[in-house]
Amino acid sequence: MNDSYLGDKLVHAEDHLRFAQSLGGLKDKTSLELGTGWYPVVPLSLFLAGIEKTVSIDLSPLMNKEAIWQTIEAMRSWQKAGKLNGFQQYWQEDRLAFFMQADFKAMELEEILDSLHFEYRVGDARQLKDPADSFDLIHSNNVFEHIYPQILKEILKEFKRVLKKGGLMSHFIDMSDHFAHLDSSITIYNFLSYSESSWRRIDNSVQPQNRMRLSDYETLYQELGLDIKEREFRAGEPEKLKQVQLAPPFAGRSIKELAISHAHLVSH
Repeated sequence: MNDSYLGDKLVHAEDHLRFAQSLGGLKDKTSLELGTGWYPVVPLSLFLAGIEKTVSIDLSPLMNKEAIWQTIEAMRSWQKAGKLNGFQQYWQEDRLAFFMQADFKAMELEEILDSLHFEYRVGDARQLKDPADSFDLIHSNNVFEHIYPQILKEILKEFKRVLKKGGLMSHFIDMSDHFAHLDSSITIYNFLSYSESSWRRIDNSVQPQNRMRLSDYETLYQELGLDIKEREFRAGEPEKLKQVQLAPPFAGRSIKELAISHAHLVSH
């Protein structure tokens, strides 16, 4: 895990914590994360902020003892170097002291997770085992864009079921063409130039991309009766988008709206 990845994840964690203050803090609160990935920076940040329990679910068993140990060591290294100071406004001193001192390397994975109030699950988020009204906070980072619309709709239905009354959902979405992260010859809007049939041939199951734009997510939320209370977004680069030959269903849509590259949706 490099510094850029850690820094990005810490910013996401801070954003979730910023909005979670409307819950009255995280003491006695439970959270659900969609998309654990390899390095659980956000769940560890929620632990440091006093969460009672975080459940994190992923379709693939990516995280293991080595990965969580690397995450802990990276965060400890930043703390010792004074690089975490800007992220600590929501953290609790006793939790941070434990985090810095505990001998996690001597523990088995389950013991590490228990000590950090963290439950790791591998499974389908459309079929959660939790009863209704189980979680105060449901969150994700860079996950929605990898889920096809009908599946995402079913996941959000399930999230609505398990979210407590007065609870909060906080989801960060990266709507850029992820192939552009690896290929500097294309822009983050390149995938909007392909028809649906062409894109199905290019897309892959390892890192699928649904190509949904912000208005598509907003429409989905509206259909499900999810009230968006806060939305933050990056305007992107409309001038670069104008250089792309847009394919249906994107041709004819507003350049300003299509250019939005990232969004953070907060709903109750």
